[in-house]
Amino acid sequence: MKNLISKICIATMALFLMVGCSKEFLDEPVPTDGVSPEVVFGSRKGVEAFISGIMREFREQFSTTDTPSATDTAGLNSIFFARSVKGNDLILANNWFGSDYENNNREPTYRRTKFVWTYCYFMINQANTLIQGVEGSSALGDADKKELAAYGYALRGFFYHQLVLDYCPSYSVDLNYPAPPIYTEPTKTGKAMSTVGELYKFIESDLIKAVDGLTSDRLGKSYINKNVANGILAEVYQVMGNWSGAATAANASYGGNPTAVLNSAGYRSGFDDYTNIEWIWGSAQRSDQSNYYYNAPASMMDHMVPSYACGFINRDFVSLFSPTDVRGYFQKKSASITDVNDYRYWITRKFAFSFSGDNAIIRTPEMILIEAEAKVRLGDDNGGHALLYILQKNRDVNAIKSTATGSALIDEILVERRKELYGENGIEWFDAKRLRRGITRTGNHRVGAVASLTADDKRFFLKIPQVEIDANPLIPKDINNNR
Repeated sequence: MKNLISKICIATMALFLMVGCSKEFLDEPVPTDGVSPEVVFGSRKGVEAFISGIMREFREQFSTTDTPSATDTAGLNSIFFARSVKGNDLILANNWFGSDYENNNREPTYRRTKFVWTYCYFMINQANTLIQGVEGSSALGDADKKELAAYGYALRGFFYHQLVLDYCPSYSVDLNYPAPPIYTEPTKTGKAMSTVGELYKFIESDLIKAVDGLTSDRLGKSYINKNVANGILAEVYQVMGNWSGAATAANASYGGNPTAVLNSAGYRSGFDDYTNIEWIWGSAQRSDQSNYYYNAPASMMDHMVPSYACGFINRDFVSLFSPTDVRGYFQKKSASITDVNDYRYWITRKFAFSFSGDNAIIRTPEMILIEAEAKVRLGDDNGGHALLYILQKNRDVNAIKSTATGSALIDEILVERRKELYGENGIEWFDAKRLRRGITRTGNHRVGAVASLTADDKRFFLKIPQVEIDANPLIPKDINNNR
Protein backbone atom coordinates (compact mmCIF):
# COMPACT_ATOMS: atom_id res chain seq x y z
CA MET A 1 0.00 0.00 0.00
CA LYS A 2 2.91 2.38 0.65
CA ASN A 3 3.92 2.37 -3.02
CA LEU A 4 0.33 2.73 -4.17
CA ILE A 5 -0.45 5.59 -1.79
CA SER A 6 2.76 7.36 -2.79
CA LYS A 7 1.64 7.30 -6.41
CA ILE A 8 -1.77 8.53 -5.38
CA CYS A 9 -0.27 11.40 -3.38
CA ILE A 10 1.78 12.46 -6.40
CA ALA A 11 -1.39 12.45 -8.49
CA THR A 12 -3.16 14.42 -5.78
CA MET A 13 -0.48 17.11 -5.84
CA ALA A 14 -0.87 17.27 -9.62
CA LEU A 15 -4.48 18.20 -9.04
CA PHE A 16 -3.34 21.14 -6.92
CA LEU A 17 -1.98 22.62 -10.16
CA MET A 18 -5.44 22.76 -11.70
CA VAL A 19 -6.89 26.20 -11.11
CA GLY A 20 -10.01 27.87 -12.47
CA CYS A 21 -13.16 26.09 -13.62
CA SER A 22 -16.14 26.59 -15.88
CA LYS A 23 -19.64 25.30 -15.24
CA GLU A 24 -18.72 21.77 -16.26
CA PHE A 25 -15.10 21.50 -17.28
CA LEU A 26 -11.91 22.52 -15.61
CA ASP A 27 -9.76 24.77 -17.77
CA GLU A 28 -6.47 23.34 -18.94
CA PRO A 29 -4.08 22.92 -15.98
CA VAL A 30 -1.73 25.87 -15.61
CA PRO A 31 1.89 24.78 -15.01
CA THR A 32 3.46 26.51 -12.01
CA ASP A 33 6.35 25.89 -9.67
CA GLY A 34 3.82 24.37 -7.27
CA VAL A 35 0.59 25.43 -5.61
CA SER A 36 0.31 24.87 -1.89
CA PRO A 37 -2.74 23.34 -0.21
CA GLU A 38 -3.20 26.70 1.51
CA VAL A 39 -3.86 28.28 -1.87
CA VAL A 40 -6.11 25.48 -3.11
CA PHE A 41 -8.17 25.43 0.08
CA GLY A 42 -7.95 29.17 0.61
CA SER A 43 -11.18 29.96 -1.25
CA ARG A 44 -14.35 28.29 -2.43
CA LYS A 45 -13.25 28.84 -6.02
CA GLY A 46 -10.00 27.00 -5.35
CA VAL A 47 -11.82 24.06 -3.76
CA GLU A 48 -14.30 23.88 -6.63
CA ALA A 49 -11.38 23.78 -9.07
CA PHE A 50 -9.93 20.88 -7.07
CA ILE A 51 -13.29 19.10 -7.14
CA SER A 52 -13.50 19.60 -10.91
CA GLY A 53 -10.14 17.89 -11.24
CA ILE A 54 -11.41 14.95 -9.20
CA MET A 55 -14.54 14.60 -11.30
CA ARG A 56 -12.44 14.59 -14.47
CA GLU A 57 -11.16 11.20 -13.31
CA PHE A 58 -14.64 9.72 -13.74
CA ARG A 59 -14.08 9.86 -17.49
CA GLU A 60 -10.30 9.48 -17.61
CA GLN A 61 -8.21 6.78 -19.27
CA PHE A 62 -6.89 5.82 -15.85
CA SER A 63 -3.31 4.60 -15.70
CA THR A 64 -0.62 3.81 -13.12
CA THR A 65 2.59 1.78 -13.30
CA ASP A 66 0.79 -1.29 -11.97
CA THR A 67 -2.40 -0.69 -13.95
CA PRO A 68 -1.53 0.73 -17.37
CA SER A 69 -4.34 2.24 -19.39
CA ALA A 70 -6.60 -0.23 -21.22
CA THR A 71 -9.95 0.02 -22.98
CA ASP A 72 -11.74 -2.02 -20.30
CA THR A 73 -10.14 -0.24 -17.33
CA ALA A 74 -10.82 3.42 -18.03
CA GLY A 75 -12.87 4.80 -15.15
CA LEU A 76 -16.15 4.29 -13.31
CA ASN A 77 -17.88 3.34 -16.57
CA SER A 78 -15.51 0.35 -16.88
CA ILE A 79 -16.49 -0.93 -13.42
CA PHE A 80 -20.18 -0.62 -14.27
CA PHE A 81 -19.92 -2.27 -17.68
CA ALA A 82 -17.81 -5.15 -16.35
CA ARG A 83 -20.68 -5.91 -13.97
CA SER A 84 -23.24 -5.56 -16.76
CA VAL A 85 -21.67 -8.26 -18.93
CA LYS A 86 -21.47 -10.74 -16.05
CA GLY A 87 -25.22 -11.28 -16.18
CA ASN A 88 -27.67 -12.99 -18.53
CA ASP A 89 -29.09 -10.07 -20.49
CA LEU A 90 -26.03 -8.90 -22.42
CA ILE A 91 -23.78 -10.98 -24.66
CA LEU A 92 -20.24 -10.07 -25.58
CA ALA A 93 -18.07 -11.14 -28.48
CA ASN A 94 -14.46 -12.13 -27.79
CA ASN A 95 -13.21 -8.59 -27.21
CA TRP A 96 -12.56 -6.11 -24.40
CA PHE A 97 -14.43 -7.10 -21.20
CA GLY A 98 -14.39 -10.67 -22.54
CA SER A 99 -13.06 -12.24 -19.34
CA ASP A 100 -15.66 -10.34 -17.32
CA TYR A 101 -18.35 -11.74 -19.60
CA GLU A 102 -16.96 -15.23 -19.02
CA ASN A 103 -17.01 -14.65 -15.23
CA ASN A 104 -13.36 -15.59 -15.24
CA ASN A 105 -11.55 -12.39 -14.26
CA ARG A 106 -10.92 -12.37 -10.51
CA GLU A 107 -7.40 -13.64 -9.88
CA PRO A 108 -5.01 -11.40 -7.89
CA THR A 109 -2.72 -10.58 -10.82
CA TYR A 110 -5.46 -9.86 -13.37
CA ARG A 111 -6.06 -6.43 -14.85
CA ARG A 112 -9.64 -6.13 -13.58
CA THR A 113 -8.63 -6.99 -10.02
CA LYS A 114 -5.77 -4.47 -9.95
CA PHE A 115 -7.68 -1.71 -11.70
CA VAL A 116 -10.81 -1.59 -9.53
CA TRP A 117 -8.73 -1.57 -6.34
CA THR A 118 -6.25 1.06 -7.52
CA TYR A 119 -8.82 3.32 -9.16
CA CYS A 120 -11.21 3.30 -6.21
CA TYR A 121 -8.43 4.01 -3.72
CA PHE A 122 -7.13 6.78 -5.97
CA MET A 123 -10.57 8.41 -5.83
CA ILE A 124 -10.86 7.79 -2.08
CA ASN A 125 -7.54 9.52 -1.57
CA GLN A 126 -8.82 12.51 -3.52
CA ALA A 127 -11.85 12.58 -1.23
CA ASN A 128 -9.66 12.36 1.86
CA THR A 129 -7.49 15.20 0.59
CA LEU A 130 -10.61 17.27 -0.05
CA ILE A 131 -12.08 16.61 3.40
CA GLN A 132 -8.82 17.27 5.21
CA GLY A 133 -8.08 20.43 3.24
CA VAL A 134 -11.55 21.89 3.67
CA GLU A 135 -11.95 21.08 7.35
CA GLY A 136 -8.47 22.39 8.11
CA SER A 137 -8.90 25.63 6.17
CA SER A 138 -8.87 28.90 8.11
CA ALA A 139 -10.07 30.84 5.06
CA LEU A 140 -13.40 29.12 4.42
CA GLY A 141 -16.57 30.02 6.30
CA ASP A 142 -18.49 27.43 8.30
CA ALA A 143 -21.25 27.05 5.70
CA ASP A 144 -18.76 26.49 2.87
CA LYS A 145 -16.78 24.07 5.01
CA LYS A 146 -19.84 21.96 5.77
CA GLU A 147 -20.98 21.78 2.15
CA LEU A 148 -17.58 21.20 0.55
CA ALA A 149 -16.53 18.58 3.11
CA ALA A 150 -19.87 16.85 2.56
CA TYR A 151 -18.92 16.53 -1.11
CA GLY A 152 -15.84 14.61 -0.03
CA TYR A 153 -17.89 12.37 2.27
CA ALA A 154 -20.27 11.52 -0.59
CA LEU A 155 -17.41 10.75 -2.94
CA ARG A 156 -15.61 8.62 -0.37
CA GLY A 157 -18.74 6.70 0.59
CA PHE A 158 -19.53 6.03 -3.06
CA PHE A 159 -16.13 4.57 -3.88
CA TYR A 160 -15.87 2.53 -0.70
CA HIS A 161 -19.19 1.01 -1.72
CA GLN A 162 -17.77 0.10 -5.13
CA LEU A 163 -14.85 -1.58 -3.36
CA VAL A 164 -16.94 -3.66 -0.98
CA LEU A 165 -19.26 -4.67 -3.82
CA ASP A 166 -16.37 -5.93 -5.92
CA TYR A 167 -14.13 -7.50 -3.25
CA CYS A 168 -16.50 -9.10 -0.74
CA PRO A 169 -19.53 -11.36 -0.53
CA SER A 170 -22.86 -9.65 -0.02
CA TYR A 171 -23.63 -7.81 3.21
CA SER A 172 -25.90 -10.50 4.64
CA VAL A 173 -23.39 -13.34 4.12
CA ASP A 174 -20.84 -12.53 6.84
CA LEU A 175 -20.35 -9.16 8.52
CA ASN A 176 -16.95 -10.33 9.78
CA TYR A 177 -15.62 -11.19 6.33
CA PRO A 178 -12.32 -9.37 5.58
CA ALA A 179 -12.98 -6.21 3.57
CA PRO A 180 -10.76 -3.50 2.05
CA PRO A 181 -8.87 -1.26 4.51
CA ILE A 182 -10.45 2.01 5.64
CA TYR A 183 -8.43 5.19 5.13
CA THR A 184 -9.78 8.46 6.51
CA GLU A 185 -6.91 10.75 5.54
CA PRO A 186 -4.17 10.93 2.90
CA THR A 187 -1.40 8.56 3.96
CA LYS A 188 1.59 6.60 2.77
CA THR A 189 1.13 3.90 5.39
CA GLY A 190 -0.91 0.80 4.66
CA LYS A 191 -3.64 -0.38 7.00
CA ALA A 192 -5.05 -3.78 7.85
CA MET A 193 -8.19 -5.18 6.29
CA SER A 194 -11.49 -4.07 7.77
CA THR A 195 -14.64 -6.20 7.88
CA VAL A 196 -17.78 -6.02 5.78
CA GLY A 197 -19.73 -4.80 8.80
CA GLU A 198 -17.18 -2.12 9.69
CA LEU A 199 -16.94 -0.88 6.12
CA TYR A 200 -20.69 -0.61 5.62
CA LYS A 201 -21.01 1.25 8.92
CA PHE A 202 -18.33 3.66 7.71
CA ILE A 203 -19.98 4.09 4.29
CA GLU A 204 -23.36 4.78 5.90
CA SER A 205 -21.81 7.36 8.24
CA ASP A 206 -20.09 9.14 5.35
CA LEU A 207 -23.26 9.30 3.28
CA ILE A 208 -25.42 10.51 6.17
CA LYS A 209 -22.94 13.37 6.66
CA ALA A 210 -23.03 14.04 2.92
CA VAL A 211 -26.82 14.23 2.81
CA ASP A 212 -26.82 16.53 5.82
CA GLY A 213 -24.19 18.89 4.45
CA LEU A 214 -24.99 19.12 0.74
CA THR A 215 -27.65 21.27 -0.90
CA SER A 216 -29.50 20.89 -4.19
CA ASP A 217 -27.12 23.38 -5.81
CA ARG A 218 -24.14 22.23 -7.90
CA LEU A 219 -21.97 23.31 -10.82
CA GLY A 220 -23.70 20.82 -13.13
CA LYS A 221 -25.09 17.30 -13.31
CA SER A 222 -21.68 15.66 -13.32
CA TYR A 223 -21.21 16.97 -9.77
CA ILE A 224 -22.64 15.60 -6.53
CA ASN A 225 -25.46 17.34 -4.65
CA LYS A 226 -27.97 16.29 -1.99
CA ASN A 227 -30.07 14.36 -4.54
CA VAL A 228 -27.04 12.37 -5.67
CA ALA A 229 -25.93 11.64 -2.11
CA ASN A 230 -29.43 10.36 -1.30
CA GLY A 231 -29.30 8.16 -4.40
CA ILE A 232 -26.00 6.61 -3.33
CA LEU A 233 -27.37 6.08 0.18
CA ALA A 234 -30.50 4.41 -1.24
CA GLU A 235 -28.33 1.90 -3.11
CA VAL A 236 -26.32 1.18 0.04
CA TYR A 237 -29.48 0.68 2.10
CA GLN A 238 -30.75 -1.77 -0.53
CA VAL A 239 -27.73 -3.95 0.09
CA MET A 240 -28.04 -3.60 3.86
CA GLY A 241 -31.76 -4.41 3.81
CA ASN A 242 -32.63 -1.11 5.51
CA TRP A 243 -35.88 -0.69 3.60
CA SER A 244 -37.21 2.28 5.51
CA GLY A 245 -33.95 4.10 4.88
CA ALA A 246 -33.90 3.02 1.24
CA ALA A 247 -37.43 4.31 0.64
CA THR A 248 -36.72 7.66 2.27
CA ALA A 249 -33.40 8.20 0.48
CA ALA A 250 -34.70 7.11 -2.93
CA ASN A 251 -37.74 9.37 -2.64
CA ALA A 252 -35.55 12.32 -1.68
CA SER A 253 -33.20 11.57 -4.55
CA TYR A 254 -35.79 11.80 -7.33
CA GLY A 255 -37.93 14.41 -5.57
CA GLY A 256 -41.03 12.39 -4.68
CA ASN A 257 -43.08 13.13 -7.82
CA PRO A 258 -42.35 10.31 -10.29
CA THR A 259 -44.45 11.66 -13.16
CA ALA A 260 -42.47 14.92 -13.09
CA VAL A 261 -39.11 13.20 -13.59
CA LEU A 262 -39.92 10.66 -16.31
CA ASN A 263 -39.64 11.34 -20.02
CA SER A 264 -40.23 8.37 -22.30
CA ALA A 265 -39.67 10.55 -25.36
CA GLY A 266 -36.00 10.79 -24.47
CA TYR A 267 -35.39 7.07 -24.04
CA ARG A 268 -34.45 6.55 -27.69
CA SER A 269 -32.31 9.65 -28.00
CA GLY A 270 -29.04 7.78 -27.51
CA PHE A 271 -28.45 7.79 -23.76
CA ASP A 272 -25.64 10.26 -24.25
CA ASP A 273 -26.93 13.55 -22.82
CA TYR A 274 -26.75 14.18 -19.10
CA THR A 275 -29.16 17.13 -19.34
CA ASN A 276 -32.02 14.62 -19.73
CA ILE A 277 -34.54 15.23 -16.93
CA GLU A 278 -34.23 11.58 -15.87
CA TRP A 279 -30.52 11.83 -15.14
CA ILE A 280 -29.79 12.62 -11.50
CA TRP A 281 -26.04 12.15 -11.92
CA GLY A 282 -24.01 11.64 -15.06
CA SER A 283 -20.44 11.88 -16.25
CA ALA A 284 -20.22 14.62 -18.86
CA GLN A 285 -17.82 14.58 -21.79
CA ARG A 286 -16.94 16.76 -24.70
CA SER A 287 -15.05 15.85 -27.84
CA ASP A 288 -11.76 17.46 -26.79
CA GLN A 289 -11.86 15.94 -23.27
CA SER A 290 -13.18 12.52 -24.17
CA ASN A 291 -12.70 8.95 -23.08
CA TYR A 292 -12.84 8.11 -26.80
CA TYR A 293 -13.15 4.37 -27.48
CA TYR A 294 -12.73 3.61 -23.79
CA ASN A 295 -16.28 4.90 -23.28
CA ALA A 296 -18.28 1.74 -22.53
CA PRO A 297 -21.16 0.95 -22.74
CA ALA A 298 -21.69 2.98 -25.91
CA SER A 299 -18.35 2.09 -27.51
CA MET A 300 -19.15 -1.60 -27.06
CA MET A 301 -22.89 -1.65 -27.79
CA ASP A 302 -23.43 0.77 -30.70
CA HIS A 303 -23.40 -0.99 -34.09
CA MET A 304 -24.49 2.05 -36.09
CA VAL A 305 -21.17 3.92 -36.10
CA PRO A 306 -17.50 2.88 -36.05
CA SER A 307 -16.91 1.37 -32.61
CA TYR A 308 -16.00 -1.97 -31.07
CA ALA A 309 -19.61 -3.08 -31.74
CA CYS A 310 -19.06 -6.25 -29.74
CA GLY A 311 -22.13 -6.19 -27.47
CA PHE A 312 -25.32 -8.11 -28.23
CA ILE A 313 -28.62 -8.86 -26.49
CA ASN A 314 -29.90 -12.21 -25.25
CA ARG A 315 -33.01 -13.31 -27.15
CA ASP A 316 -34.69 -14.24 -23.85
CA PHE A 317 -34.22 -10.68 -22.63
CA VAL A 318 -35.68 -9.26 -25.85
CA SER A 319 -38.79 -11.37 -25.28
CA LEU A 320 -39.53 -9.51 -22.01
CA PHE A 321 -40.48 -6.33 -23.91
CA SER A 322 -43.88 -5.73 -25.48
CA PRO A 323 -44.02 -4.24 -29.01
CA THR A 324 -45.20 -0.92 -27.54
CA ASP A 325 -42.51 -0.60 -24.85
CA VAL A 326 -40.26 2.32 -25.79
CA ARG A 327 -37.34 0.51 -24.17
CA GLY A 328 -37.60 -2.41 -26.57
CA TYR A 329 -35.20 -0.68 -28.93
CA PHE A 330 -33.75 -3.80 -30.51
CA GLN A 331 -33.11 -4.89 -34.06
CA LYS A 332 -31.56 -7.81 -35.87
CA LYS A 333 -27.86 -7.43 -36.40
CA SER A 334 -27.90 -8.36 -40.06
CA ALA A 335 -30.14 -9.93 -42.66
CA SER A 336 -27.41 -12.51 -43.18
CA ILE A 337 -27.74 -13.75 -39.58
CA THR A 338 -30.92 -15.81 -39.67
CA ASP A 339 -30.35 -18.28 -36.84
CA VAL A 340 -31.95 -16.98 -33.64
CA ASN A 341 -29.44 -19.14 -31.73
CA ASP A 342 -26.56 -17.08 -33.11
CA TYR A 343 -25.30 -14.85 -30.29
CA ARG A 344 -25.06 -11.96 -32.75
CA TYR A 345 -28.76 -12.11 -33.68
CA TRP A 346 -30.01 -9.17 -31.56
CA ILE A 347 -28.44 -5.76 -30.95
CA THR A 348 -29.72 -2.73 -29.05
CA ARG A 349 -30.05 0.86 -30.24
CA LYS A 350 -30.16 2.17 -26.67
CA PHE A 351 -26.63 3.60 -26.62
CA ALA A 352 -25.30 6.02 -29.25
CA PHE A 353 -21.52 6.25 -29.36
CA SER A 354 -19.66 9.49 -29.95
CA PHE A 355 -16.60 11.13 -28.44
CA SER A 356 -18.87 13.63 -26.69
CA GLY A 357 -21.38 11.11 -25.30
CA ASP A 358 -22.15 11.35 -21.58
CA ASN A 359 -22.53 8.38 -19.22
CA ALA A 360 -25.39 7.86 -16.78
CA ILE A 361 -24.52 7.08 -13.16
CA ILE A 362 -27.86 7.48 -11.33
CA ARG A 363 -31.26 8.00 -13.01
CA THR A 364 -34.72 8.68 -11.62
CA PRO A 365 -36.26 5.33 -12.71
CA GLU A 366 -33.75 3.46 -10.54
CA MET A 367 -34.74 5.53 -7.51
CA ILE A 368 -38.46 5.07 -8.22
CA LEU A 369 -37.98 1.31 -8.38
CA ILE A 370 -35.88 1.27 -5.20
CA GLU A 371 -38.73 3.02 -3.42
CA ALA A 372 -41.23 0.58 -4.94
CA GLU A 373 -39.24 -2.43 -3.77
CA ALA A 374 -38.79 -0.93 -0.33
CA LYS A 375 -42.52 -0.30 0.05
CA VAL A 376 -43.36 -3.90 -0.83
CA ARG A 377 -40.75 -5.24 1.58
CA LEU A 378 -42.28 -3.03 4.27
CA GLY A 379 -45.72 -4.52 3.59
CA ASP A 380 -47.11 -1.73 1.41
CA ASP A 381 -47.95 -3.68 -1.75
CA ASN A 382 -50.34 -0.97 -2.95
CA GLY A 383 -47.65 1.68 -2.69
CA GLY A 384 -45.20 -0.53 -4.55
CA HIS A 385 -47.80 -1.29 -7.24
CA ALA A 386 -48.51 2.39 -7.76
CA LEU A 387 -44.87 3.36 -8.29
CA LEU A 388 -44.16 0.39 -10.54
CA TYR A 389 -47.17 1.14 -12.71
CA ILE A 390 -46.30 4.83 -13.09
CA LEU A 391 -42.97 3.83 -14.62
CA GLN A 392 -44.43 1.00 -16.71
CA LYS A 393 -47.20 3.21 -18.11
CA ASN A 394 -44.68 5.90 -18.96
CA ARG A 395 -42.63 3.38 -20.94
CA ASP A 396 -45.51 1.42 -22.49
CA VAL A 397 -48.88 2.98 -23.30
CA ASN A 398 -50.46 -0.47 -23.17
CA ALA A 399 -48.99 -1.45 -19.80
CA ILE A 400 -51.32 -3.35 -17.49
CA LYS A 401 -51.11 -2.83 -13.75
CA SER A 402 -49.80 -5.87 -11.92
CA THR A 403 -51.96 -7.84 -9.50
CA ALA A 404 -49.01 -9.67 -7.95
CA THR A 405 -48.27 -9.36 -4.25
CA GLY A 406 -45.37 -10.08 -1.93
CA SER A 407 -42.42 -11.96 -3.39
CA ALA A 408 -44.07 -12.20 -6.82
CA LEU A 409 -44.35 -8.41 -6.91
CA ILE A 410 -40.71 -8.09 -5.84
CA ASP A 411 -39.74 -10.32 -8.77
CA GLU A 412 -41.69 -8.08 -11.16
CA ILE A 413 -39.87 -5.03 -9.83
CA LEU A 414 -36.52 -6.78 -10.30
CA VAL A 415 -37.39 -7.58 -13.92
CA GLU A 416 -38.43 -3.97 -14.43
CA ARG A 417 -35.06 -2.85 -13.09
CA ARG A 418 -33.32 -5.02 -15.68
CA LYS A 419 -35.53 -3.72 -18.50
CA GLU A 420 -34.99 -0.12 -17.50
CA LEU A 421 -31.29 -0.08 -16.63
CA TYR A 422 -29.61 -2.78 -18.71
CA GLY A 423 -26.10 -1.93 -19.85
CA GLU A 424 -25.85 1.11 -17.57
CA ASN A 425 -24.64 0.06 -14.14
CA GLY A 426 -24.64 -3.73 -13.79
CA ILE A 427 -28.11 -3.81 -12.26
CA GLU A 428 -28.77 -7.53 -12.86
CA TRP A 429 -25.46 -8.45 -11.19
CA PHE A 430 -26.08 -5.98 -8.35
CA ASP A 431 -29.52 -7.40 -7.58
CA ALA A 432 -28.41 -11.03 -7.80
CA LYS A 433 -25.50 -10.38 -5.47
CA ARG A 434 -27.35 -8.37 -2.82
CA LEU A 435 -30.26 -10.84 -2.77
CA ARG A 436 -27.93 -13.86 -2.82
CA ARG A 437 -29.42 -15.28 -5.98
CA GLY A 438 -27.63 -16.92 -8.85
CA ILE A 439 -27.51 -15.81 -12.48
CA THR A 440 -28.30 -18.59 -14.93
CA ARG A 441 -27.23 -18.09 -18.52
CA THR A 442 -30.03 -18.96 -20.95
CA GLY A 443 -30.92 -18.18 -24.54
CA ASN A 444 -28.28 -17.69 -27.21
CA HIS A 445 -25.19 -16.83 -25.17
CA ARG A 446 -21.73 -17.19 -26.67
CA VAL A 447 -20.56 -18.52 -23.29
CA GLY A 448 -23.46 -20.21 -21.54
CA ALA A 449 -23.77 -22.54 -18.57
CA VAL A 450 -20.08 -22.51 -17.64
CA ALA A 451 -20.42 -18.78 -16.88
CA SER A 452 -23.61 -19.14 -14.83
CA LEU A 453 -23.32 -18.02 -11.22
CA THR A 454 -24.80 -19.87 -8.26
CA ALA A 455 -26.08 -18.07 -5.18
CA ASP A 456 -23.12 -16.66 -3.20
CA ASP A 457 -20.77 -17.79 -5.97
CA LYS A 458 -17.21 -16.60 -5.28
CA ARG A 459 -17.12 -15.27 -8.83
CA PHE A 460 -19.39 -12.47 -7.62
CA PHE A 461 -16.28 -10.83 -6.14
CA LEU A 462 -12.60 -10.36 -6.89
CA LYS A 463 -9.53 -11.50 -4.99
CA ILE A 464 -7.23 -8.99 -3.30
CA PRO A 465 -4.61 -7.74 -5.80
CA GLN A 466 -1.17 -9.26 -5.41
CA VAL A 467 0.47 -5.83 -5.77
CA GLU A 468 -1.43 -4.73 -2.65
CA ILE A 469 -0.45 -7.85 -0.71
CA ASP A 470 3.20 -7.33 -1.65
CA ALA A 471 3.18 -3.62 -0.74
CA ASN A 472 1.16 -3.72 2.48
CA PRO A 473 2.69 -5.78 5.32
CA LEU A 474 -0.55 -5.57 7.32
CA ILE A 475 -2.46 -7.66 4.80
CA PRO A 476 -1.88 -11.39 5.35
CA LYS A 477 0.01 -13.13 2.57
CA ASP A 478 -2.64 -15.85 2.55
CA ILE A 479 -5.61 -13.44 2.33
CA ASN A 480 -6.76 -15.02 -0.92
CA ASN A 481 -6.76 -18.58 0.38
CA ASN A 482 -10.29 -19.90 -0.08
CA ARG A 483 -11.38 -16.43 -1.16
